[in-house]
Amino acid sequence: MPAQQHTDISTFFIAGINYKKSDAIIRGQYAINPDQYTALLAEAPQYGIKELFILSTCNRTEIYGFAQSAQELCELLCSQTQGSVENFTSLAYIKNGRKAIEHLFDVAAGLDSQILGDYEIIGQIKKAFKFSKEQGFVGPYLERIVNGVLQSSKIIKNTTGLSGGTVSVSFAAIQYIKENVPQLDDKKILLLGTGKIGRNTCKNLVDYLGARNITLINRTENKAAELAAELGLQFAPMEALAKQIEEAAIILVATNSAQPVILESHVINGTDKLIIDLSIPYNVEAAAHLLPNVTLINVDELSKIKDLTLQKREAEIPKAKAIIAEHINEFLNWHQMRKNVPVLKAMKIKLEQMHSCNLFINTLYADITSPRNVGAEEKIQKVINGMAVKMRNQNQRGCHYIEAINEYIA
Repeated sequence: MPAQQHTDISTFFIAGINYKKSDAIIRGQYAINPDQYTALLAEAPQYGIKELFILSTCNRTEIYGFAQSAQELCELLCSQTQGSVENFTSLAYIKNGRKAIEHLFDVAAGLDSQILGDYEIIGQIKKAFKFSKEQGFVGPYLERIVNGVLQSSKIIKNTTGLSGGTVSVSFAAIQYIKENVPQLDDKKILLLGTGKIGRNTCKNLVDYLGARNITLINRTENKAAELAAELGLQFAPMEALAKQIEEAAIILVATNSAQPVILESHVINGTDKLIIDLSIPYNVEAAAHLLPNVTLINVDELSKIKDLTLQKREAEIPKAKAIIAEHINEFLNWHQMRKNVPVLKAMKIKLEQMHSCNLFINTLYADITSPRNVGAEEKIQKVINGMAVKMRNQNQRGCHYIEAINEYIA
C-alpha cells in the first residue's frame, strides 16, 4: 500500500493515554497486542488514514499519524480495544503539528516515562514503527520524523546522564526484591515471559542480585530455552505452569496476554508468594491480590520507587531538551525545503524555457555571439540555489520567483 506524502505537519496528530491520568486497569483496556495492531492497519484506509504507527506499552497507548482530525485516529484505535472511544477521548491528550512532534521526541528520550529516563521505551518505538513500515504505512515525512527521534534519543543516551544509573521498570522490580526479600539464595524464582521487558528483568536478576534459581516459561518455548542457555538457568514448558507456580516463592510476570495467565486458583491455599506483574493489561487475576499468602505488586507501584539516581537524572533534563530542540529545528528546516520544492522546480523549468526561447535570446543577447554557450546550466542552478536559501530564510515565494527571473536576466 503506497503511503501518502504530506506537506503540512499540522495534519500530524498524536492521541494517547498514559500513567498520568489513567491507572493500569484503564490502560489495559486500550493496550494493543500484535493481532490488534494488524487489524488496525487493515482498517486504517477506511478512516482515510494511510500513515501511522501505534505505541502500546505498560505505561501508555498512543497513536501517531497524519489525518484530517485526531478523532479519526481515536476511532480507529478504539475499533480494536475493550474500552470505548468516548472514554478514551475523555482521558486522552491530543496534540498536532510541532507539539505532536515534540511529544514523540520527549517520549523517546524517556522524559515522559513513568520512571524518568527509562530507556526501554526506545526499543518499543523502533518495534512499533518497523511494524507499520513493513505494512506500508510509513511515508517520507513520518520516516524523517522518527529517524530524527531515534538520532536524538541516541545522542541523549550517549552524551547526558538522563538514562544514567540502573533505573527502569524492570530494574525497579529488582530493587523491590532486594529491599523486601531477605535470604534470596533459598528462594525459587519463576519468570513468565521472555520478551524485551522479561529478558531485561531476567538479566538484572542475574547481574545485580546474583540469582540463579530461576525458571523461565514463555508461550514460545524455544525463546525461553535460548535465554536459559545464555544465562545458565532452567526453563519449563507452559504445560508445567501450575507446578512451577506452586514451587516458586517469587514470580515475575512480563507476558503480553489479553487475559490473566496467573489465576487465583494457582495460588490459593499455597505458600507465601511475592508476585510482580509487569504486564499491561494485568496478567495476574485481580482476586489473587486478596489472598493472605500473596503480595502482588504492579507497574504503577514500582514506578514510585525513588533514589539518588533519579535526582541526578532530573538535572540532565535541560541538556536533553536542548538536543531535542536542535533535531526538531533540523526537521522543520527540511520540511520547509520540501514545501518549496515544487516552486523551485517550476522556476528552473521557466528559466530553461526562457533560455531556449529565440525571442528572449535575440533580445537579451543581441551583442553576444553564441549566447547558448555562456554557462547557462550553471547560471540557472546558481539562481535556483540562491532562491532556495532566500525562501528558507524569508518565506516569500512570489517575491523570490520574480527576483530569480531578474537575477537570471542581469
